[in-house]
Amino acid sequence: MKRITLLLSIVLAVLILCSCNNKNQKNKSENNQLTIFHAGSLSVPFKQMKEVFEKENPGVKILLESAGSVKCTRKITDLNKDCDIMASADYTIIDELLIPDYASWNIKFASNEMAIVYHDASKYSDEINARNWHEILLRDDVLFGRSDPNSDPCGYRAILTSQLSEKYYNQPGFAEKITSKNREYIRPKEVDLLALLESNTIDYIFLYRSVAQQHELKYVILSDSINLKNPDLSNYYKNAKVDITGKTPGSTITKMGQAMVYGITILDNAPNKELALKFVDFVLSKQKGIKIMEENGQPSMIPAYSETFDAIPEKLKQYSLKIND
Repeated sequence: MKRITLLLSIVLAVLILCSCNNKNQKNKSENNQLTIFHAGSLSVPFKQMKEVFEKENPGVKILLESAGSVKCTRKITDLNKDCDIMASADYTIIDELLIPDYASWNIKFASNEMAIVYHDASKYSDEINARNWHEILLRDDVLFGRSDPNSDPCGYRAILTSQLSEKYYNQPGFAEKITSKNREYIRPKEVDLLALLESNTIDYIFLYRSVAQQHELKYVILSDSINLKNPDLSNYYKNAKVDITGKTPGSTITKMGQAMVYGITILDNAPNKELALKFVDFVLSKQKGIKIMEENGQPSMIPAYSETFDAIPEKLKQYSLKIND
């Protein structure tokens, strides 16, 4: 009987020891893991950053989850999903949907521009240009896609670009015609449209120029008056506006036309703030993350003025500017 009792005690001790070791391993793993929600247009550069950062920091595991920037915030605010870092294709999404309840600060770090993207098999690919694209897209035999404005900044920027194009080309009614055409090819985020283009299901996409470059696709370079690229034209871009879903069911947010600026933040309840801070520092470093961004066609905006400068961690304030009162 004593031998059985002794044997059971030994087995119990071994089980407890194994359980403790497993728990310690799990805690160690969690302490070296980052979850990042990011815009679909950041997929290529962030994947490259992940590879470099993990190589420089052995044992670190970065989980990247891409979606339309608005949808990313919904995962945080509506689904309560854990997330360390949020990187948006439109910095105002962080300001409007995450600050102050889920985040405290926002750093503007990159820019982009709208383009009309296609490939050799697209109808009229041999004649489309910056002067006639708006006419070609309205042709009955041409199909094009865009992303959902309620999920993705590229989606509402497509609408803003259409409104500015109506004014620029002096084509009354163009915006309504183009946004009501081919609605069956609206997708949650802009990169979801690439498969439709590559399979010849559609001919053209309203898409960021950087994504076209990264995937070696052809694109029409649009005038600065409509491509939402030039900060000097921000007041002019405000001639366009569109409503998207707001913070609560049934509410809306009006998005005014403005130059494209990406934003990044660390969530207030980030599971691994210390590692998140280290990664954001990597992203914003001129010789590291920003270099990767620029190589992928997304110019740096650093340093840019921040409305939340005082709340930015000291280590990251070098990448932003304070607005003087």
